[in-house]
Amino acid sequence: MSFRAKEHEINTQEYVTISPSGFNVDDLHRIARDRCLVRLSDDARRGIRESRRVVDDLLSQDAIVYGITTGVGDNSKIRISPEESAQLQLSLVRSHASGVGDLLSAVETRAVMTMMVRNLSLGYSGIREEAVDLLLGMVNEDVIPRVPRKGSLGYLSYQAHIALVLIGEGEACVDGSEVSGAEALKRRGLRPVVLQAKEGLSLLNGTCDMVALGGLAVHDALSLLKTADIASAVSVEGLRGNLSAFDARIGAVKKHEGVGATAENLRRLLQGSNLEDADTQRKVQDALSLRSIPQVHGAAKDMIRFVKSVIEDEMNSATDNPLIFAEDETSLSSSNCHGESVAMALDMLAIALTELSSISERRTFRLTSAHHSGLPPFLSPNPGTDSGYMIPQYTAAALVSDNKRLAQPASVDSIPSAAGQEDHVSMGTSSALKSLEVIENVSHVLAIEFLCACQAVEFISSEPIGRGVGAAHDTIRSMVPKLERDRQVHKDIEAIHSLIVGEELIAAVESGGSKLRTV
Repeated sequence: MSFRAKEHEINTQEYVTISPSGFNVDDLHRIARDRCLVRLSDDARRGIRESRRVVDDLLSQDAIVYGITTGVGDNSKIRISPEESAQLQLSLVRSHASGVGDLLSAVETRAVMTMMVRNLSLGYSGIREEAVDLLLGMVNEDVIPRVPRKGSLGYLSYQAHIALVLIGEGEACVDGSEVSGAEALKRRGLRPVVLQAKEGLSLLNGTCDMVALGGLAVHDALSLLKTADIASAVSVEGLRGNLSAFDARIGAVKKHEGVGATAENLRRLLQGSNLEDADTQRKVQDALSLRSIPQVHGAAKDMIRFVKSVIEDEMNSATDNPLIFAEDETSLSSSNCHGESVAMALDMLAIALTELSSISERRTFRLTSAHHSGLPPFLSPNPGTDSGYMIPQYTAAALVSDNKRLAQPASVDSIPSAAGQEDHVSMGTSSALKSLEVIENVSHVLAIEFLCACQAVEFISSEPIGRGVGAAHDTIRSMVPKLERDRQVHKDIEAIHSLIVGEELIAAVESGGSKLRTV
């Protein structure tokens, strides 16, 4: 399930220009989710044309070049003629489209197509400009190929299903209906390409799928970092926590940037609370799920900041094989399509976010446990006859348990393929897919913490609360009333979840002056 399922209309007023000078997570988000149109810069187009010229020259020289005048994988030892090279490209696209299972969402597919354009735009692939323009047209005209989620070792599969549509085969979704690839292009006034030497391989190769999904995951993770800080602040308020744990002097002597950033966020969110008055403090020290919010959330911030840098480095890397170097008039076989850096980083992202969900659930546990909170059992005004928020904590615990399983690294596993020619692979697409699943779970765990923390605040309604906490509380109460008697809780959880994934909670808090840091 996508973190944000809501589809935006195409934004015809804003373009993202892809050029050799740089591309980032925000650019990907604007294209894939906000539906901004895409165009190539003039220098990107020059690079594409120059690399294609080199491929044509190598063909005319009958040079031995992997994937152009040889087969691929273990077939690379088999020489083929220049005339057979076009058939090879067609065969590659058809044979590599072997994915299975549920489909990628439209947003995810659009992200993969965008990263394919980005990879080809760097001018090291030897593909013709018209093939890139067709892919660009599919992004802008919202032609969404049918791409199964499962079956990628880190490359090839997703891109093959997309490339099928470029040649007028496969299936795609247009205007909400699934049609043949040929019909999808026709409805948008686009024409399929006839692949020439190197082009099928260029369309399939690279780390585009894991980088695309990983880029979406990083954007969502950055949002969840702020959301987790807000949720924890509401819990601190509801549990009448000791604010001394968030003193700036503590962060100053812990030499990790995320710790200080988190403590600063909490101070801003809780500014104006009567908890700021030391005389109101009831405990010398809180449990670690409250006291160590800066240390745990801060560690997640530091890790995700690193993951973002890895993803953006890969977004600006040429990951084809072979690579065409126009300035040297040559082709070099490479392994830049191996996504180990991205795979490891996305495994780290899943671990960091799992810890966010783990400590959030512990706060929910304390909120609902009268033994720890000093509040009514399960936050119900009518304990005994009503269960209150007993079971949402169960749900959070189940989701956290799932996250712990998903946090096991995918990148440490490898199964040889291609008759041993590809005897080590990154499993980076698996890392990306499980990171997206972790994100979905974390957003629900935080929704449950908000549900319980806002109810806890109701029992201290006569006391001043932090301005940021108040903004979050009021936003949630605009959708979910306080609990008076038992009701269908799942609807309340989903209502808060929608505020989280739409970033409305963050917007409400920050518009009130509590600007939050992720680094």
